[in-house]
Amino acid sequence: NIVFGVGNEKSPLVFVGEGPGADEDAQGIPFVGRAGQLLTAMIENTAAKEGIPLKRDDVYICNVVKCRPPNNRTPTPAEMEACSPYLFRQLAILRAELIVALGTPAVQTLLATRASVGRLRGVVHHFPPAPLAHLGLPPAKLVATYHPAYLLRNPAAKKAAWEDLKLAMRELGLKIPQRRQRS
Repeated sequence: NIVFGVGNEKSPLVFVGEGPGADEDAQGIPFVGRAGQLLTAMIENTAAKEGIPLKRDDVYICNVVKCRPPNNRTPTPAEMEACSPYLFRQLAILRAELIVALGTPAVQTLLATRASVGRLRGVVHHFPPAPLAHLGLPPAKLVATYHPAYLLRNPAAKKAAWEDLKLAMRELGLKIPQRRQRS
């Protein structure tokens, strides 16, 4: 099934992942499985606009590839290249102010690089990068971070992802709530 994207098409914030998994394929909606539940929690616990918490429906969420790769594997470079024109057209229509690239396939596709997420996270990048300038994409800021599925397997990376999301929210002028103390 094609899993195109979901959310507020007028949002200044777009999250881009790698591709749909089994749950996403079945429902036709990106990020609805365990990784999606974590992404929703990250969005809803990271920012507030004018005191109103940000909700999943307030942002737009999509993937580099629009169909589930066999056996839920990472998309191949050929699959990402074949699907990237759809993603770039999608981003041209959405005209987001800020893109959060979730995981290696998204980061490498959007920044036209082979560098790792670990090397590219923690700073704001300009989108589109020079190798994609010929596509005429609208300018945006881009923050690279770890994919929620990676965070489920590597909980120690959640702190870094939290910092990346706070960076993204600050770039959008959103208030970052204080983390609640656990009892």
